[in-house]
Amino acid sequence: MKVQTDERGIQKELNSFFTFTVPGHEYMPSYKSRIWDGKIKLYNINTAELYVGLYDHLVRFCSDRGYDIDGYCPKPNREISNDLIKNFVDNHLQPHVNGERIFVREHQVDAITHSINNDRCLLLSPTGSGKSLMIYALLRYYSDTLDPSKKLLIIVPTTSLVSQMHSDFGDYSSNDESWDVSKECHLVTAGKDKVDPNKRVVISTWQSIHKMGKKYFDNFSAVFGDECHLFKAKSLTSIMTKLGDCKYRIGTTGTLDGTQCHKLVIEGLFGSVYNVTSTKTLIEKEILSDFEIECILLKHSEEFRQKHKRVTYQEEIDAIVKYDKRNDFITKLTKSLKGNTLVLFQYVAKHGRPLYEQIKENCPEKDVYFIHGGTETELREKIRKLMEKKDNAVIVASYGTFSTGISIRKLHNIVFASPSKSRIRVLQSIGRQLRKSEHKETARLYDISDDICWKKYKNHTYRHYQERLKIYEAENFSCKTVIININE
Repeated sequence: MKVQTDERGIQKELNSFFTFTVPGHEYMPSYKSRIWDGKIKLYNINTAELYVGLYDHLVRFCSDRGYDIDGYCPKPNREISNDLIKNFVDNHLQPHVNGERIFVREHQVDAITHSINNDRCLLLSPTGSGKSLMIYALLRYYSDTLDPSKKLLIIVPTTSLVSQMHSDFGDYSSNDESWDVSKECHLVTAGKDKVDPNKRVVISTWQSIHKMGKKYFDNFSAVFGDECHLFKAKSLTSIMTKLGDCKYRIGTTGTLDGTQCHKLVIEGLFGSVYNVTSTKTLIEKEILSDFEIECILLKHSEEFRQKHKRVTYQEEIDAIVKYDKRNDFITKLTKSLKGNTLVLFQYVAKHGRPLYEQIKENCPEKDVYFIHGGTETELREKIRKLMEKKDNAVIVASYGTFSTGISIRKLHNIVFASPSKSRIRVLQSIGRQLRKSEHKETARLYDISDDICWKKYKNHTYRHYQERLKIYEAENFSCKTVIININE
């Protein structure tokens, strides 16, 4: 949208109001080489353009300063009721999961209704709240109501989620003779055709289509961005800008990184945030499993601490992921856990693979699988489905492949084998095991941290552990810390 004013001073105010410093910009190569100033500017002072999704923020900007707005308001004049949506999903779509009939929940009805009544929005709803069913219901609604010559686009961050989304839609529609997922949905990943003229729905990773020209995107009337917090900002902006004629835009995410900059970039492209529900509420309603966190703080020897005092972050990470005693502890912990376990790591060659081989060798009674970025999508999906049939299996997986979006109901334990302070990564990883299952009563996270502090100096990963504690406290998770001397 164009935001025009005759006063240059107000233009500068707008430019300042919608300019944000990117957290961690000082570590980015483009900033270090002085190509970029470390800021994102959402209002273009030269063209007077601002993303439509920021209209509510523009209204607040003007209200706070006593400025009048004359002209465009993007809010549609539509009031579809919750009852109508509930009837549409439960009686018309009749969704199924694993052959059993399911019914839409109250928070899902609210989210679907809000999306339809606003044309564009960003649904903030935690893992396990049923976002894929929300997307499926919205997809079917727009399939019935929009121009049938136009296609519908679903964008996800990983190839695993392309397969999982397709599988979920097939499950939901398994009892619906009017809609066949294999005939309706075209999957796009690297090297695949970008369009199938006979299929109306395109499910794609953003990496596969962000370089396509505007003509390609002119074919779409509605777009859904699932787990959109993970999209690379420039690529997402490129895609959404080329979808200029696409009126209906629904973004979904379980987590935002807590920064105003991150929130406003995604809101600008999709629409204002709508808080669907919270993890705490879903646990209280017994929709998600009870959840406990055990933070295991490994206290290293004085010799180890002195040797690694004040080293760089990368040097510290290299030291702990290669430390035999630490990996021995993770292996023994994994062996002792009952039920299915997900062990998450960060580095494939120097940590993930050796850890997998060690766990596999020492846990002959368990089925142990290894998943990383190089694992074929079909194999990832096969292992995911196998886990639902297992009772004592282990997946050793990279954060990048299994921390977001992947759904495994029959998952009892998660082990954080590598440290992280990313709010998004931590909460998304936790979400892998919160889904309710008759095979578990309580889900457990084992968060492994390292105390390599020397006198008053606190090491990098210890500080990250303290940041995670703040995240757990903010989410009201049950959490305790156990200190273990790694040399005993």
